[in-house]
Amino acid sequence: MNASPVVGFDLDMTLVDSAAGIAATARAALAEQGITIRPEQVWPLNGLPLERTMAALAPGADLELAVRRYRELYDDLGIPLTVPLPGAAGAIAAVHAAGGTVLVVSAKRGPAVHRVLSRTGMLRAGRDGGAVDEVAGDLFGPAKGPRLRASGAEVYVGDHPQDVEAAHVAGALAVGVLTGAHSAADLRKAGADAVLDGLRSFPSWFGARNSPAPGPET
Repeated sequence: MNASPVVGFDLDMTLVDSAAGIAATARAALAEQGITIRPEQVWPLNGLPLERTMAALAPGADLELAVRRYRELYDDLGIPLTVPLPGAAGAIAAVHAAGGTVLVVSAKRGPAVHRVLSRTGMLRAGRDGGAVDEVAGDLFGPAKGPRLRASGAEVYVGDHPQDVEAAHVAGALAVGVLTGAHSAADLRKAGADAVLDGLRSFPSWFGARNSPAPGPET
């Protein structure tokens, strides 16, 4: 691994637990059209592009209106319910301690990614051990790959099989975390190079990857 590694992270259910906020906002947006949904319906859809999520939740809804209202409501309903996942700050700090750069690439729109990271304390002025360095939004699945490659990402961490595919497109190691809706079997089937219970396990995995190989015995 390079002396100045670049590591990418997904946002929803990788760095932050956004499930409650996404569900609350989706419920409110669809309730305006007389459609009732349950949080458990939203759970397996977390991390997908918003248009796909809303279409899956309410096939008969006015999709354009539902998406627009979701985005209008999200700052007030969704972001306050979003919290960092355990180990998120430590994972970011581990990359910085190795002289590296942290890039967040998400299906969320860029401004929303910034607001979530700001709210959760992972986007602050100046370089900080637990704050990210670069942000990219509006990208999902393999479409993340070129952005990761452009930044020289050597690792991409995510909770979704599509995040594994993104890493492969970028030529990066794919690290799956079990903090989302997908199982270790799902992530391994997609081709994950490593599967971790969560980001608390990332510093030790990253440290082992980033350690120089031992020299020959004398």
